[in-house]
Amino acid sequence: MAEKHEQEHNATPNPEASDQEAAEPVRRTPFTDEELEYFRQLILEKRRQAVEDIERMKAQLEDAREQGGTDTAYSFHMADAGTDAMEREKLFLMIARQQKYISHLDRALERIKNKTYGICKVTGKPIPRERLEAVPHTEVSIEAKLKKK
Repeated sequence: MAEKHEQEHNATPNPEASDQEAAEPVRRTPFTDEELEYFRQLILEKRRQAVEDIERMKAQLEDAREQGGTDTAYSFHMADAGTDAMEREKLFLMIARQQKYISHLDRALERIKNKTYGICKVTGKPIPRERLEAVPHTEVSIEAKLKKK
């Protein structure tokens, strides 16, 4: 009986998938599976580096917080406090930027998985390999980027 249910389940088309395909045609990547794997590895390495950067910056924030707690009002100048606050703010902004970068990389990994990677979302044309190697998370071609300006 389980086999029959599984066969029926596999034979039944997913209504959401057909609605999605009808609404927007799925564009296929111009790259082979081997090329997609190359880009996947490239993106994963950039993602790993970004995560390491975030961890390093969080450690710097923690160090600054610990050092700030040991200084007294008499031994710590207001200008130093302002500089420290500015450095902490800069680290927070850099962490936020890296987190946004990771989300772009994650979206690129999803496009690789869906086999829609390397297609410009503006023109619908393939994005040149050279551009993707330089900016592997991009969703637009240079042509589309220049038109946007």
